[in-house]
Amino acid sequence: MMITGATGFLGSHLVDASDAGRWELLAESSGSLDIRRRDAVIDRIHTWKPNVVVHLAYRRGDRQVIVDGTRNVAEGAAAAGARLIHMSTDVVFAGRPQPYTEHDRPDAVIDYGRWKAEAEAAAYAVNPTSLAVRTSLLYGTERQAVCQTDVADALDGRSRMQFFTDEYRCPAHAADVAAALVALADRPDVTGVLHVAGPQAVSRAQLAQTFAVWMGRDPGAVPTASLADAGVDRPGIVVLDTSAATALGLGCRSLADALR
Repeated sequence: MMITGATGFLGSHLVDASDAGRWELLAESSGSLDIRRRDAVIDRIHTWKPNVVVHLAYRRGDRQVIVDGTRNVAEGAAAAGARLIHMSTDVVFAGRPQPYTEHDRPDAVIDYGRWKAEAEAAAYAVNPTSLAVRTSLLYGTERQAVCQTDVADALDGRSRMQFFTDEYRCPAHAADVAAALVALADRPDVTGVLHVAGPQAVSRAQLAQTFAVWMGRDPGAVPTASLADAGVDRPGIVVLDTSAATALGLGCRSLADALR
């Protein structure tokens, strides 16, 4: 198995899960492999000839990395005859009260979501048997994600961030998503798109308050606001339907279970 973005938050969890799954691993960081360099990417993947490439590398504000980099990795995987699993996001969607299934068309309202949707399409164009795994906000326990350190920074006065009462997502523990990726590496029959996310939709404000309690802090001190009051143009309610993943035996723990 080859992993791009292996030193990132999800990547570090995937390295752990791959070790547990007894995969022989090639873990690439952004420093060791610049996915914007097409020829270098194709050569590296073709040289190593992995069975599976799990593509996690991205840079949030960089379309070249997200779209062109994904295309390069997809071409490299195709040249090596490798299965490609590409990590995507729930914000390929604009937001609505009803959950989104894998059959819903992306309609992102922010650049990151638009670019991730383009990246999905680029991967499919190169290799129609690739798999895009969409997930939601990731968090951790032994290692904390940005959405957790943001809470500590706000509570300690290091930032003026507010957490929105009307922005709903399906947070997932990174270890659970990593375990699903390892399982999917052995499932070449699963192609297209798959939603792997937490079982409950919570607002960003509720999530921040949950993290505050977990940190031993006062949840009432978490600064909250609405998207409208803050003047932020971002998806409101984005809930992923994960029934297809559940049918495959893949699931994520609830917040209460994961943070216990």
